[in-house]
Amino acid sequence: MLLLLMHALDGIITEALFSEYASTLNPFMFLRDSFGFMVIVGIGIAIYRRIVMKVPRLKTNPMDSYAIIILAIIMLSGIFLEATKITSHTRYQEMVEEYADTDDEEELRTLESFWVQNFYIVSPTVKGPFKEEILAQGAEIHDMSCAGCHSRPGSAFTGYAVAKIIKPVALGLDRANMPTLLWYLHFLACFVGLAYLPFSKMFHIFASPVSLLANAVMEKGKSDPTNIATRQVMELDACTHCGTCSRRCSVAVAFYKTGNMTILPSEKMVFLKDYVSNKDLDEEALRTIQEGAYLCTNCDRCTVVCPVGINLRDLWVNVKEEMIQKKRPVPLVLSQLSFYRGIERQYLDSKDYSKPLDGSKKAIAAKCELINRPEKIIPLTPVNKEFKDKAETFSQATTFTYCYSCENCSTVCPVVENYENPQEVLGLLPHQIMRSLGLGLSDLALGSNMLWDCVTCYQCQEHCPQGVKVTDILYELKNMAIKEASL
Repeated sequence: MLLLLMHALDGIITEALFSEYASTLNPFMFLRDSFGFMVIVGIGIAIYRRIVMKVPRLKTNPMDSYAIIILAIIMLSGIFLEATKITSHTRYQEMVEEYADTDDEEELRTLESFWVQNFYIVSPTVKGPFKEEILAQGAEIHDMSCAGCHSRPGSAFTGYAVAKIIKPVALGLDRANMPTLLWYLHFLACFVGLAYLPFSKMFHIFASPVSLLANAVMEKGKSDPTNIATRQVMELDACTHCGTCSRRCSVAVAFYKTGNMTILPSEKMVFLKDYVSNKDLDEEALRTIQEGAYLCTNCDRCTVVCPVGINLRDLWVNVKEEMIQKKRPVPLVLSQLSFYRGIERQYLDSKDYSKPLDGSKKAIAAKCELINRPEKIIPLTPVNKEFKDKAETFSQATTFTYCYSCENCSTVCPVVENYENPQEVLGLLPHQIMRSLGLGLSDLALGSNMLWDCVTCYQCQEHCPQGVKVTDILYELKNMAIKEASL
């Protein structure tokens, strides 16, 4: 930012602030190279982290690559431009013709000698070493004509270092008009960067400070929801894609299991920019972002470490709600990952809260014919052998076969106790689900609302005299029901 303000906009800002400003004077020359060197160090760190360190969970997308390449071209072309101008005899001659206070050939030769010795230009005619009296005469002319706008180039340490390296070929580069070619390359890269800036991660240069200011004065529950929504859209541009949030994410291990990159907070931000900009996303892409958003536990670790102060937890909450209100069923709303959503229920419309839950339950129950037709006589033969075989592969093995319907599990269940007529609301009670498993009645076992209303308190499992792993079996049945419904 300082390089942009002091160098790129020097005609507008720096000259207005400093009346004696010249790009070849100190401290401006030193500061320009210092800021440029900082940018190069930043580019180097970005490349090192991605290629050498290979920081865990740090993903490099095309936007990251474009930003690094454009910045690298701008900075390297700028340094080489400065270096070729330092050594360029042509540039020296142009300066002499315009600003020198003498036309005497001998005096101009002494000035050139002084510049070859102290300003490191490479002359085709004047070579060192030089006598002291010649340098002294050149210094006098320099003080009269040049000192007011030229400091020694050693202060421009990046350009000067490159100038020392290219000195043996400096005359050839000067004859090839390399300073002009580099000037066009430098400006073209700058213009490409400016045109690309609003659509790239580099826009965080402007969005990040605004995000920090907005988050400092806004608070959920007190600020207008419309203003919060505006701030959250802006935060998508404020993200620097540094990957710090992904490194601290408490559910990042799920990424290694599922391969869904949108589980990682930094990748979710990239995907959300496409989503809010109304880009055409296919069903698979929407399912991916739905899963990535809902697997978040809202632990707030990402928000705490975000260097630009983005309130990621509130953003994920709003994204989840936006996603699950779509027509497509989201089975994850029936899991314990909805715990935080339940806590935040006061901020939601009652219809909006229950709509995705009811939609997912109906989508699963639609595959279970018997649970939807309680008047139908249940055939006990033939046994659904495929379902029983699957049930017997549960991690808790076949403990459901130990059940003899004592009803202890249903008696101690707080969910069952919550209703005056629990069977009407829940479908089957825990002991009935165990018996349905034993009889191979998949429609009854998988279609019961009890599966989704279970709070996994383990009361049923702890009180079972036969040691049936009731809660764990219900959990396995949830996963089986979702697979059977192909959600």
